[in-house]
Formats: sequence, structure tokens, C-alpha cells
Amino acid sequence: MPRPAKGARLHKFKHRPHYYIRDTGQKDRSTGCTSRAAAEKVLAAYIATKGRTGAANEPQNVTCAEVLAIYAEEYAHTAADPARIGYAIDALLPFWSELKASDVKGETCRRYAKWRDRSDGTTRRELGTLQAALNYCDREGFITYAPSVTLPNKPPSKDRWLTRDEAAQLLWRAYRGHKSKHLARFILISLYTGNRKDTTLRMGFESNTIGGWFDLENGIMYRRADAERQTAKRRTPARIPRQLLAHLRRWKASGSVWAVEYQGTRVGDVKRAFARACDCDQLRGVTPHTLKHTAITWVLQGGASVWDAAGYFATSPETIERVYGHHSPDFQQSAIKAIER
Repeated sequence: MPRPAKGARLHKFKHRPHYYIRDTGQKDRSTGCTSRAAAEKVLAAYIATKGRTGAANEPQNVTCAEVLAIYAEEYAHTAADPARIGYAIDALLPFWSELKASDVKGETCRRYAKWRDRSDGTTRRELGTLQAALNYCDREGFITYAPSVTLPNKPPSKDRWLTRDEAAQLLWRAYRGHKSKHLARFILISLYTGNRKDTTLRMGFESNTIGGWFDLENGIMYRRADAERQTAKRRTPARIPRQLLAHLRRWKASGSVWAVEYQGTRVGDVKRAFARACDCDQLRGVTPHTLKHTAITWVLQGGASVWDAAGYFATSPETIERVYGHHSPDFQQSAIKAIER
């Protein structure tokens, strides 16, 4: 006699961070949530929408939990960074899960920002995920239209960059640490390439499925794997500076497989090691992303054009001009010369 079906339920795999929904006769579905409480709300939304018809619902008939569940089930796993979407959904669900999609408006968004009590940048990213989920459900025909999410003001761009002396101090503090010599590699690569943290940590010395790689024979850096999806964070190939190329060849000759590794294993994050290296007054407030700011600033101070800097650092010319343009020796030169004449 067959066992009775257990129905939809949550399941936690041993080596995976998120909870999954198991249902008889269906494939396991990720909730995109790492906390049990948030996952249970996604499960409730799954049960509520199970067997739904193809007709689009009005936003007043669909909860935000259902919208986020659909987005997590059908889209999140295809994104370049599904973990980031999962963190955002974890933060959104306690406030939004019982609200209808039609309740998304300026007042509730501002109330969420006050309830969340985080920086504008963090709240903006989380509400951006809610907007993306609504847009996805609208595009795929689950709801008749996507209400507009009101985002907090975009925080001003950070202009913190390192002087040569500060960079040397940071490198020395990383290198002298007994367990942080891998951080010195990370800092060197970041200063020479301007790569984002995750890009640098995924770089290897051979083509791989995890991230980019350094072609030492031809002196070319490929910032992403062939199978990786291109995103708004453009990761285009670039030449490897000769100074960095010498370091990379030496590291590879010593047996390294990954550009940044510890005891033969690829380093997944440098958050704690970097914080320890910056634990002094001169380096207060420095983050891994500061290294990207530093690389671009140094290049513009050295006289590189905005166009060449944009191509090398895989950043749009508009961003280079807006955030870093004032560091260039040519900044507003024609205007100044005209005024002085």
C-alpha cells in the first residue's frame, strides 16, 4: 500500500543555506530564505498559489509574499547573485508578507524604511528587489500591473581613496599577518585591476566555471567565466599590467590554482581579514570597494582619458566622469583657461 502524500513542506539540506519546499510529485523549490520564519511565509504563499490558473490577478488579490515567492521560485536561481536576492527577501517578508501588492505605495515604502532602520543604500536595494519581483509577475502574467515602489534617495557616491602611503601601509599590515598573506594578493590585484571584490576572489589561472581567469601567456584578464551571464556590472576583458603579471606568474609557478587562495583553497571572502588590516586610525572606513575607487583615481591622476579608464575598468564613461572625473589633470581645464583669459 503506497504511503500517503505528505503535502508541501519545508526541507533544509545539510550543505545549503536556504530552505527548500518539498511537495509530492514536484521538484524541490528554493524559498530563497535562510531563516525558518521567512521560509514558512514563502511556503504559505506557495500553498496559496498552488494550482493557480493562467489568468492574471488584480494586485489587490495577491499578497506581497506570493509575489516574492514567485520571484524566488522562478527567477532568483537564474540571477548572477541569487544569494543577494535571498537576503533581500529575508528582510522584506516580515513587513510585507501580509500586505497586498496594491498596498505598495509611497506611504508603505516610507514606513518600511522607518521600520527597517537601516542605511538608505541597504533599504534601497531591498525595495529594489520588491520592485523587480512585481515587475517579473507583471511581465509573466501573474498580476495585471506592477505597482511602483518608492525608493529612498540614492546615497552620494563615496569618494574615499587611498594615497600611495596608505596603500603601502595596508599592504604591509596584510602581508605581516600570519594568516592574512592571501589578503596581500587580493589588495595587489584590486589596486592594479580595479576589480570588484567578488570578481577578484573568483579569478583563477585557468579557464573555470566559477569566475574569470588570468591568461598569463597572452597577458589578458578575463573577468568572468564563459558560461556566466553578463550583468549591469560589466566584466569585460582587459590587459594585465606588467607589474601584476610578474606577481601572477610567480604565484602560479609556486603551485597556486586561484589568484587569491589560502592553504590551496580558493578564498570565498576577505571581510574579516580586511577589517583587521584596516584596524588603525589612518585606514578607518576603508573597505574592499575602496580599492576600486583608488585604482580609478590613480589612473585618472596619471593622465589617462575617461574613455580609456572606462574601457579598462569595465565601468561606464558616465560613471567615470561623474564620480572620478575631478581627479583628472584635465578636469575643467578648458573652462579655467577661458576664465583666466
